[in-house]
Amino acid sequence: MNFLIYILMLFVIFCFVFIWYISSFNKFQDFIIRINEAENNIDSILRKRFDLLSKASSIINTLIDKEDALESISKLRSQKLTNFELDRKLCEAINELNIYRNNIEDLGTNEAFIKIEIGLNESEIEITAFRKYYNDIITDYNKAIKTFPSLIVAKTCKYKERTYFDGKDMFDNIINDFKL
Repeated sequence: MNFLIYILMLFVIFCFVFIWYISSFNKFQDFIIRINEAENNIDSILRKRFDLLSKASSIINTLIDKEDALESISKLRSQKLTNFELDRKLCEAINELNIYRNNIEDLGTNEAFIKIEIGLNESEIEITAFRKYYNDIITDYNKAIKTFPSLIVAKTCKYKERTYFDGKDMFDNIINDFKL
């Protein structure tokens, strides 16, 4: 009789551990889905910025009769970049665009260019919001990886910490400055 009680107790303990493991695993899956969603949102905004900068480049090319006004945008077409790298490169292109805007008087009155500037400003607001959303999820995910008992599930499933998309100074020369 005592043997059956021990077996029953072990079975109950095993069931609790199994339910906890499944629950923790599902929590990680939720984090991963939310992280992917945030990355896709950031990616779409970065693509929107790239398209706007490409349009701005063609407007500048026609106004100053130059073939490749925003060189950094034309170079980006052939590169495979992460969102972190693409964001940095687009910031460089926006700086280049600002130089042209300050030097070419006709740009300030060009209706298409004004719409592009409005779109770029809107995209900056959107990407700031998506960065915050992404970083909030990454914070929760990284905490779950580092804290007991969920770190057991993280280790068995080989989940790794993720970097923050923290909006470092995009205009400095330090490229690998995103923190973990």
